[in-house]
Amino acid sequence: PGPAQEGAELVAVIGATVPTGFEQTAAEEVQEKLGSASRISRDRGKIYFEVPARSLPQVHRLRSVDNLFVVVQEFKDYQFKENKEDALKDLEDLVKKLPWIDPLQVWELNNSLKKKKTKRKRHNLQSPAGREKLNDGGEEQGADQNNTNDQEDCAQNPVAVEPTGGQDTEKPQGVASRNGVEEEEDNEQSDVKVEVQASSESGTKADDSQPSEAEAKVLRFRVTCSRAGDKHSFTSNEAARDFGGAVQEHFQWKADMTNFDVEVLLNIHNNEVVVGIALTEESLHRRNITHFGPTTLRSTLAYGMLRLCDPQPTDIIVDPMCGTGAIPIEGAAEWPHCFHIAGDNSPQAVKRAANNICSLLRKNESKDSSTALGIPLDVIQWDICNLPLRTGSVDIIVTDMPFGKRIGSKKKNWDLYPACLMEMGRICIPGTGRAVLLTQDKKCFAKALSRVGHIWRRAQTVWVNVGGLHAAVYLLRRTWERAEERRSFW
Repeated sequence: PGPAQEGAELVAVIGATVPTGFEQTAAEEVQEKLGSASRISRDRGKIYFEVPARSLPQVHRLRSVDNLFVVVQEFKDYQFKENKEDALKDLEDLVKKLPWIDPLQVWELNNSLKKKKTKRKRHNLQSPAGREKLNDGGEEQGADQNNTNDQEDCAQNPVAVEPTGGQDTEKPQGVASRNGVEEEEDNEQSDVKVEVQASSESGTKADDSQPSEAEAKVLRFRVTCSRAGDKHSFTSNEAARDFGGAVQEHFQWKADMTNFDVEVLLNIHNNEVVVGIALTEESLHRRNITHFGPTTLRSTLAYGMLRLCDPQPTDIIVDPMCGTGAIPIEGAAEWPHCFHIAGDNSPQAVKRAANNICSLLRKNESKDSSTALGIPLDVIQWDICNLPLRTGSVDIIVTDMPFGKRIGSKKKNWDLYPACLMEMGRICIPGTGRAVLLTQDKKCFAKALSRVGHIWRRAQTVWVNVGGLHAAVYLLRRTWERAEERRSFW
């Protein structure tokens, strides 16, 4: 597509990375909130949709997407040359032919939205840099990796080769934000963005149209290449280096790996090539959590799990193993007409969840004091096998069960899982109650479910990727069978 006609509305094709397995959920949310039909990519964990550029604020408020980018151009069947030099030369030549003008206008518009957000960040009491350090130590178990047998590698190289090490197709959520512009926002350098606001005339035409006084307006950039497939003669390092060199030559931008303004994305999945410009610096899945635990669930995955059980107003939703509270906090934010109860047997986890709830309340207050009425969520310490809840009093149970790796053990799960399922069955309303449970210990879960088949029926399974682990989200429906009473708490 050529540049938008004079006076015509600017339309953007947006690409979004989503938790692998929840592509359909994300597509449904986009249709519901933006009125746009989505196309699910063959490269798992991505969807594409078209929106008017003025809808960008609503796009950033989507709950199911991790990272956003504006598509410059997409090639569904790109023919790579067999010879490495020829294949890389083709990628270099591609830069001059791409329709950059409209996507860069969308990027500029997105930048002006981000500057407003940066000012609000000053209210945040928790240092984002500190949060990033926690995540690097594995505190957040959640960077999706494509579960393919194909060779796959990734690099973030503008011109010089500076590999960042084992980054995979989905990883830029954590790594890119750490290496990149997030640092600018942490230091509140919103004025940097002002001085590099190149107009589409100065930044998007061929070399000869560069204005002589543009030295102060030279944008810093990097290219991030994600590649999956075993039929390419080049590595992603080489593709990023050569493509980045051509971008630098075309725009006269300055290559900068860490303090960049524009991140150009080159996604290669077998014969599918997508060139894009990143619209998010820090992944949107970090929105709720400030106090991380050893296995903090991503907010986007929590949203997908909650949406699977279709919460209705006045439903009571319980997370009996809440950890840092990712699921109930996401639930309270998106389904405020339900009541959410979070619990855990670990006092430390309950404390972290309470701190995260406090952070969310503070954030709500700083946004708009008139709406800061609290959130419909309680957190409590309890024993998962002996819950202080009445029999048949809960509509929905949503939880991330211990995988037996970082928390608990596979051996303990053989006793824990059937006991949990029995107790969950007791508190859940017969006939209408449902549960959405995430686990990687699928063998143990299947055995436990067969033991409690009289009270739980499996309705759906969604295969997901959690931190490189192949896990499953099970939607269970409560049968009409009465569960055995434990003891009365009243």
